[in-house]
Amino acid sequence: MTFSIVAWDSQTQMTGIAVATKHLAVGSLVPHVKASVGAIATQAQTNPLLGIHGIQLLEQRIASEGTADEISVEDIIDLLLENDPEAEDRQLHLVDHNGHTAAWTGKNCVDWAGHLTFPEFSVAGNMLVGEQVLTAMAEAYQAKAGMEFSERLLQALEAGERAGGDKRGRQSAAIYVMNQDVYPHLDLRVDHHQDPIAQLRFLFEESRKDYYQSFRQTMPSQCLRTHSVTANELAKRIQEVIRRKANYKTQPLEITEPRR
Repeated sequence: MTFSIVAWDSQTQMTGIAVATKHLAVGSLVPHVKASVGAIATQAQTNPLLGIHGIQLLEQRIASEGTADEISVEDIIDLLLENDPEAEDRQLHLVDHNGHTAAWTGKNCVDWAGHLTFPEFSVAGNMLVGEQVLTAMAEAYQAKAGMEFSERLLQALEAGERAGGDKRGRQSAAIYVMNQDVYPHLDLRVDHHQDPIAQLRFLFEESRKDYYQSFRQTMPSQCLRTHSVTANELAKRIQEVIRRKANYKTQPLEITEPRR
């Protein structure tokens, strides 16, 4: 009931997802992205925990020196699904921080269902009119190499829609892109609309206008490494406050005799 693209851009190091479906609020549960880590879309019998845990596994894989070479992105998919009794009802695909991709389409996903993986991006869908939806998305994305990343994602989604998209119809769409900061570079959602991809295009064009771009430029930048340092400093400050309060509670109460 969904078609999506997950991608990593080697020129900008951005990571993102564009997705559409005949269901309410696809952007709330399907896309999961973290800067300098990767992106995962969890579809069909959607389990958002697969996205959350998948990002955690990708992040741990980076943090453990040498592990990224020893544990492949296919291994991440296997780890996520190995104890899932509904694995055959799931569809998920991912890209890591170096553009490696992997995907899974369970045999119980409603036809047409499948995925296509390439270096730096992957397309996947279920309940589609046919494989041509994914082929059109892949061709559109590949044809726009060098284009601004978010525009490229949206054009791939639009190509999938023109090729037929979800065979049940249209309802919601979203685009979610992370750059180097801990907050999104772009996060646009159409939760319920008769033409959600067209509405998503409208919002995207609005986001390019000067008033919004100048607003975004006023935001402080904080890369993940700086954020980690800041988070550790804040944690230390919280612990210090807790210690001070604990010491205050354990200090004996001094009672002074009134002067006579």
